[in-house]
Amino acid sequence: MAYVFDTNCFIVIGHYYPEQFPSFWEKFNQTVESDKIISVREVRRELDINAAEDHLIKWIKLHKNIFVTPSPAVMRLVNEIFSVPHFEASLPDRTRLGSTPFADPFVIAQAKAMNYCVVTQENKKPNAARIPNICEHFDVDWTNLQGFMEREGWTF
Repeated sequence: MAYVFDTNCFIVIGHYYPEQFPSFWEKFNQTVESDKIISVREVRRELDINAAEDHLIKWIKLHKNIFVTPSPAVMRLVNEIFSVPHFEASLPDRTRLGSTPFADPFVIAQAKAMNYCVVTQENKKPNAARIPNICEHFDVDWTNLQGFMEREGWTF
């Protein structure tokens, strides 16, 4: 199994300080190096604004290659997501104006295009346009960080 990480997952693991959680970072880096974890350029853009922990900012710069640029196939899938009026309505106004990035549809589309699992800390909410709802609508596997670690068999 391979995974596409959402912005909120990087923010959460930013609280796993390498000095206190060395075994987590060893496993995480091994999984990244084995090409089982990627993300998208829009997540990187969101992290450029929202990442606060110095060690996470350094890690992102060292691993910038995991933040992939959308292919034409991924862009078609993003358009397909936004062709559903309910999901198109989820696009924040500030993003429509071009002032902030919005990674959600790119994360989902990248996962669908590659048959990967989305990892997000968002929860499914009835009638919402959240990542889990959109993933289920488009038959994309998804989980949260705990589910990711369980799937990988990680214990600490």
